[in-house]
Amino acid sequence: MSQDRILPGILLMLLFCLLAPLLDVAAKLAAQGGIPVGQITLARFAVQAALMLPVTLILGHSLRLTPRALGFVTLRAIFLVISTFAFVSGLRVMPIADALAIVFVEPFILLFLGRLIFGDQVGPRRIAAAVVGFLGVLLVIQPAFDTFGLVALWPLCTALFFSFYMLVTRAISVYMHPVPMQLHTSWTGLALCLPLTIGFAGGPVAELDTVWPQGLMWLWLFGVGFWAAVSHMCMTYALRLAPSATLAPLHYLEIVTAVALGWAIFGDLPNRETWAGIAVIVGSGLYVIHRERIAARQGQAPQSPHPGAAAEG
Repeated sequence: MSQDRILPGILLMLLFCLLAPLLDVAAKLAAQGGIPVGQITLARFAVQAALMLPVTLILGHSLRLTPRALGFVTLRAIFLVISTFAFVSGLRVMPIADALAIVFVEPFILLFLGRLIFGDQVGPRRIAAAVVGFLGVLLVIQPAFDTFGLVALWPLCTALFFSFYMLVTRAISVYMHPVPMQLHTSWTGLALCLPLTIGFAGGPVAELDTVWPQGLMWLWLFGVGFWAAVSHMCMTYALRLAPSATLAPLHYLEIVTAVALGWAIFGDLPNRETWAGIAVIVGSGLYVIHRERIAARQGQAPQSPHPGAAAEG
């Protein structure tokens, strides 16, 4: 792959790292403004589907789905709906950087799931790095659990279901272009969320209730879907220009943007335990990426088609 294609790919990945946390900011502002989690999740898929439809048509992609592709897309949407709902549930009270740091355990979960489902070869060094990464997550969860209680476990739920989402993406990406894949996942997610939102409206579960947004709440709800669509278009085209092995380490720069935005907008800064956990998670993740590069060169294991994107697919 030529260098003149790799550099734009790197720049697009850096742009993704700058823009993706804006999705989290919009979701947190909406949640703090009294918008229920289910409604925020619905808005993400509704806006993203509306934005991706003209993009897909302009690029000349077919809207047809084979029954097999529809099954994969539906499964992909289910996992993304659950991971989005879980992440927004955590963001309601947790700092963005803390929640995102916990979600960054996803590559380690993906490592083990790849071994179990696809039979990927995983050596002892990568297993050790994954264990260390989990310990780093505990460093982040412990103070968050003491402060917020069981809410601190929501991002861990996000990491698990986003791992399933990534595995489905890996299975379908060999025959489906990422742009229509994103569109179909969005409208399928909307189709899944809408009846739940209507059915639980006015019910006893506050997270699944609906309210009429006021003022800036409309902007934050639009922002959830807008930044999801824009940031992941950046990632989509980055992956078409540069190898995932080149882009994967850059993904950890997203935590830098998350810390900066969390401090600037919400006044949140990670404490010492969280900083230590972030350092351990990032260090372990970079080591896993390094070992996967070696394994790929030796033909031992395929690399994931995506570097991973914490509940933002």
